[in-house]
This record gives sequence, C-alpha cells and structure tokens, in this order.
Amino acid sequence: MATISGEATYQWRAAVLAGEEGVIDQEAAREVAHTSIDEVIAGRLSCREFSGNPVSQSTIEQILRVARFAPSGANIQPWHVYVLAGAAKAEVSAALLHAYENEPNEHVSEYQYYASAFPEPYLGGRQEFGRLFYDSLGIAQTDTAARRRQTAKNFVFFGAPVGLIVTIDRRLAVGSWLDLGMFIQNVMLTAVGRGLQSCPQETFAKFHRTLRPLLSIPAEQMVVCGISMGHPMERPRTRLMPRAAVEAFASFKGFED
Repeated sequence: MATISGEATYQWRAAVLAGEEGVIDQEAAREVAHTSIDEVIAGRLSCREFSGNPVSQSTIEQILRVARFAPSGANIQPWHVYVLAGAAKAEVSAALLHAYENEPNEHVSEYQYYASAFPEPYLGGRQEFGRLFYDSLGIAQTDTAARRRQTAKNFVFFGAPVGLIVTIDRRLAVGSWLDLGMFIQNVMLTAVGRGLQSCPQETFAKFHRTLRPLLSIPAEQMVVCGISMGHPMERPRTRLMPRAAVEAFASFKGFED
C-alpha cells in the first residue's frame, strides 16, 4: 500500500477525525440522531458477519414494498431485484465461488465503478479504507492469499440467509442510476428498521455471465450489485469506517444564524 501523504489527504483525515460525524463507535454515532429516522440511518453499517437466523420472504417483501417509494425521475423505477434464499442461494454461491476460484481473469463488470486514477483526497480515503478494513481482520496488506479468502466470503453472502442481486436496464441513462442508488439505500435502511443489517457488494457485477443463466436475467438488464441481508452476529458492533465532518463536504451561504 502506498503511503498516505499530501496536504489534501491531511485535511481529509483531519475533517474525519474532527466533529461528531467522524465517530467510529456505533453508540457514539447514535448521539447525532434526534429522530427515529436519524437512528435508523446512523445505525446502518456494512455487515460482513451474519448469524444463521432465518429471514422470512414476507419480511423481504415488506422491505421492498417500502423501498419502492424511492425518488424516481419520470417515475421510471429502473430497478429489478432477484431475491435468493435457501437452496437457490446456495446454488448461486457455489457457481460464483467456482468462477472466482477457477476463472479469476475471465470476469469483468459491465460498468466502471471506480475511477481509473484517484486524485486526492479520494486516494487517501481509499488507502485508509484498506488499512482499517484488513487491520480489523488481522490480515496483512501483503498477504494475498488471506485477502482472496476474505473476498471469497462475498460470494456466500457473508453467511447471510438472504441475498439480493440488483439490476438496471442498460438502455437507461446515468440519471436512472441515481434513482437506483436511492432505492438501494431505501432497501438497506428499511432493513435496519426491522432489526436487520446488510452489505452492498459491487463485486457481484463482475460475474454477470455466471448469474445471468442461473437467474434468467434478460439481456437488457445489467447486474449492478449484490446485497447480503440478515441478522448480524450478536456481538458489540462498531462502524469501522469514519465519516467526514459536515464542514468537510458542505458549504453554507445565506443563513442568518
């Protein structure tokens, strides 16, 4: 991993560490919440360790029934969700693991998630993510085998009882992707309101050729991501990744207070 340096990166980290928005502890995050909706938002985290407790189809239907009220330009509602559990999820996981382990260079997403090169302060943020994430797992940055084993857990949905594969119609434009993002956020927040957690996973997009025949995904739909969903392990949970203080990303003008 490259060393984080530069004035821009310093300012980014200072902004993260300053102010109440930069807290890591989950209980501290709740201190910024003043309404029940605030608590749901502050309580969401990307969970990568789920218990084996089942989640019913009716619960997922309730979540999607609420999430569909996401804003949608011209009411296009561009999302489609394939919901997996039980034997169906196991079959998909087995196929994905086989592809990941045996065909690592033959799969690529149909869209570009990350920039080809990150300018500061984003480069520093990405490097900080890698350090925090792998350090929390006790995995050295140079341990390629351990990192691959951790990545493989994506394809078994981190042990979650429910997996979602989210697609969008490839004939739509970038504005519909904004709508889709708001829908996905609704899904994750509505899950929190029901005592569940989730993890959005872009890596599923790379294996669209594996997923397409298994789920009968039509040609016009593009695989965007997967989402693991279920009950988190019963242990103290913290938000690992800090968030920047409001002053780092917001500019205010015209207020008299």
